Amino acid sequence: MKSPQEGGHFLVVDDNKVNRMLLAHSLEQLGHTIDTAENGQEALDKLRATEYDLMLLDIEMPVMNGYQTLEACRKDITLREVPVIMTSSLDEIDSVVKCIEMGAEDYLTKPLNATLLRARVTASLEKKRLRDQQRKLFRTFVTAEVAEELLTKGLSLGGKHVEASVMFTDIRSFTAISETHDPSVIIELLNDYFPLMFEAIVSHGGTVNHIEGDGIMAAFGTPVFRENHREQAVRAAVQMLDRLQDFNQRQAELNRVQIKVGIGIASGRMIAGYTGTEHRATFTCVGDTVNIAARIEQHTKEAGRPILIDRNTRNGLPADILVDALGPFTFKGKQQPIEVYAVQTSK
Repeated sequence: MKSPQEGGHFLVVDDNKVNRMLLAHSLEQLGHTIDTAENGQEALDKLRATEYDLMLLDIEMPVMNGYQTLEACRKDITLREVPVIMTSSLDEIDSVVKCIEMGAEDYLTKPLNATLLRARVTASLEKKRLRDQQRKLFRTFVTAEVAEELLTKGLSLGGKHVEASVMFTDIRSFTAISETHDPSVIIELLNDYFPLMFEAIVSHGGTVNHIEGDGIMAAFGTPVFRENHREQAVRAAVQMLDRLQDFNQRQAELNRVQIKVGIGIASGRMIAGYTGTEHRATFTCVGDTVNIAARIEQHTKEAGRPILIDRNTRNGLPADILVDALGPFTFKGKQQPIEVYAVQTSK
């Protein structure tokens, strides 16, 4: 993350040419890159075309004034994260309150005090970069939609019934690998392996719910519902194998341990939601479908096939994803047999 001392990219919006030039010059002297706009409509057009760290927005302007521009930004999911500092000759408390209530980061009265301008701009830029870092961290484990939901709506403990797909995966013979290699080697192995798997999962709309040792649990179709969650889960699994092949090739070149994985997927009704406390919570899924996915993943060891799915998942796949029926199996803890299918792969 950039430090607040590093220059930002700002948009200065004011209908008065002299005011624009003076403010832009002051900010450039502080090391920032500045674009300008003459009114709110021009500002919105530039905001949608370019990424900015901060907007300094005048209130009294033709075409679209500052209030209207601020309201438009806060209604647009792609613009509302841009911090806005209002600049105005109006020093009435009602105007200040209105802007803050509408979502402005701060309010400065003209003529602008140079010291106060620098302090407010630096504080706003620092908060913007902290929010960007937080969003980046969220997206390491979840989709962009989930990250946006958490950042805008906050965390709410509890669950609801959903139709979704669950994936379990782990590294084969990981215990044996751990016993024969130094812990530092294992940590390096996992730190290289996990990002590849996470990227395949998230790029197909999945959410990483849980990591335990070498194992990963992921959900598709929740918390953001996707009609094609079965297909997305299977395509993610296939891509995981593709990435694992590249990973193992690199491991071989470096004379390091190579690995195999097993992936189990089941689809159906489950309860999904955030569990824990307000200070420490995790998004998870519970129910029979989740248990079936875990059992199927374990069965990959006996089946000798890397990707196994249940019938419900099979029924939601397009024709280009080929599978082999392995027959019904009665897993430990289950009374009814489960139809299991192996996804055809070249791996």
